[in-house]
Amino acid sequence: MASTERVRLVVLFGGQSAEHEVSCTTAAHVLAAADADRYEVVPIGITREGTWVQADEARAALDRGRAALPGRLAATGTEIEPLPTVTPAAGGLPVVVLPLLHGPHGEDGTVQGMLELAGVPYVGSGVLASALCMDKVKAKEVLAGHGMPQGPYVALRDTELDVAPATVAAAGLVYPLFVKPANMGSSVGVSKVHEPDGLPEAVAVAASYDEWVLIEQGVDGREIEVGVLGNAEPRTSVPGEVVSSHEFYDYEDKYLDGTCDLLVPAPLDEAATARVRALAVEAYRALRCDGMARVDFFFDEGGRGFLVNEVNTIPGFTPGSMFPMLWEATGVSYPELIDELVRLAVERHERRSRFSTKR
Repeated sequence: MASTERVRLVVLFGGQSAEHEVSCTTAAHVLAAADADRYEVVPIGITREGTWVQADEARAALDRGRAALPGRLAATGTEIEPLPTVTPAAGGLPVVVLPLLHGPHGEDGTVQGMLELAGVPYVGSGVLASALCMDKVKAKEVLAGHGMPQGPYVALRDTELDVAPATVAAAGLVYPLFVKPANMGSSVGVSKVHEPDGLPEAVAVAASYDEWVLIEQGVDGREIEVGVLGNAEPRTSVPGEVVSSHEFYDYEDKYLDGTCDLLVPAPLDEAATARVRALAVEAYRALRCDGMARVDFFFDEGGRGFLVNEVNTIPGFTPGSMFPMLWEATGVSYPELIDELVRLAVERHERRSRFSTKR
């Protein structure tokens, strides 16, 4: 596909996830920023029940002009079938799908698998990397296998929650602890536990979102994030720092209160900056990411240094989210970021299409 060729950009948003509203907000910003001369933008919503719908309100707003778009799209409209919607029509524009589906049933490899079967280019990581990064426990195991620095943790299935206190004690984890659903994002279902009495309630909350629960020892360190772009040759943004206004960087602090500070670039010396950027690429490659990711770290100054917290394959993508802010500070504007992600999606698809299916 030539870089100047117009593309039908299918934007998927909403989804069967507790992060549904976050996705709807992200999609509105992408629709407003995508270059109308380069893209025929087609917004497709997925309801909380998993029904695919033609986003009628968003399409009507686009027809009136980008200024008519709301601050958050609605995943409502005429019901449609998924595969015909994303499959290129004969003689029509080439299609690239941009999944903006945070959390399960979108960021976890499920939609990516459907798009692989349809043979359609899509933005971001493939099935394996998406599934690994969504499952915080499995991601930690892979990163540990690559010798990457992490904090202490244990994992339990929802059938084992009654042994959580004993498991934590046996592992020597020190309070405070963070208890999380293994497959969720945006700090949904996350609790900070200061003493053993609070652990049963915290694991029950986490288990209401996923069958696997992650229990991490708290790290007294700075929260540093790095954006990564690329396929075989990933490159990194300047690092940023999150300074939470809450006890920890929770959902309200991220999306509702707007009182946290995002420092871009992070106040780090040259050596620390180089180190965290190198670690971000190492984590990205270890988990076989493509396209984009935001790699999150804790920085234990004077102690263990940088510890990998998690890797997000579909990071927050509003102009005020950390990932676009990091790239803006690195010299890539929001519209240019969309262009680069589409280019990388086509590059990855063309590379994988070369593999033989014959014996």
